[in-house]
Amino acid sequence: MAQTKREIEALLAAAGTQPKHRFGQNFMIDQNLVRLVADAGEVATGDWIIEVGPGTGTLTEELIARGGRIIAVEIDRDLAAALRSRFASVDAFQLIEGDALESKHRVNSKLLEVIEQARQADSAARVKLVANLPYNIASPLVIELLLAGVELLAFTVQKEVADRLRARAAEEAYGPLSVVAQLLGDVQVVRTLPPQAFWPAPKIESSLVKIVRTDHESVASIDRRAMGEFVHAVFSYRRKTLRKALAEAGHDAAAILGATGLDGQQRPEQFTPLQFAAMFAAANQPPI
Repeated sequence: MAQTKREIEALLAAAGTQPKHRFGQNFMIDQNLVRLVADAGEVATGDWIIEVGPGTGTLTEELIARGGRIIAVEIDRDLAAALRSRFASVDAFQLIEGDALESKHRVNSKLLEVIEQARQADSAARVKLVANLPYNIASPLVIELLLAGVELLAFTVQKEVADRLRARAAEEAYGPLSVVAQLLGDVQVVRTLPPQAFWPAPKIESSLVKIVRTDHESVASIDRRAMGEFVHAVFSYRRKTLRKALAEAGHDAAAILGATGLDGQQRPEQFTPLQFAAMFAAANQPPI
């Protein structure tokens, strides 16, 4: 059962701490939401579940009850100590104390090591992210975990990020996050969540997002990280025409446009994820 606001306050007081804005802490206090997040994660016995920002462990308890093997990552020392004590007798729980991201584009090396060990120990088991993500790291973390091969991600995040993840070409929220996420997975916004579902209540709406990693055939054999860098570089000139944006990003615009047949007079935001994949493939075509 999800912890109530009063229970969370008591747990924080016992740990000698309180919600920390710098860590983006907003605790889930809606029991239905806790179950909904676990449902979106399709948690089954034996799954390896990455939970970033477990806080006081309310979602953690639900994930363990469903048979998940939990890899929790908590940056807050006070909460890490409380979690370590609370789940000390649970074999299916392990804790990594630290930031889930070592840098903007690098996942915590200990987390990557544990993921690799999990896959070696059980090649049939699936690795998933199921979490109430700290808002301040959500965007880069989602992409980095997709690049790391995590099969399914179910997470709560600010609605603005959810809108960017699912945005289509030419929409206002469309950008590099949309392109890369949609090339690597099937993005679904399950539900919009009111501020009152969390404590402290954020000033904005949140969303529950589910991404199933698909690795579209257009990116199956390419360097995905390099593709992401290419997309970001082109979008950094989003107010220019595609022809100028490609050139400014250091690419042979004429060759790419000639190979793809795309209209170089349109802006980058007009092109779909698959068209960006085609541009990247053309940009990396070996010389004849």
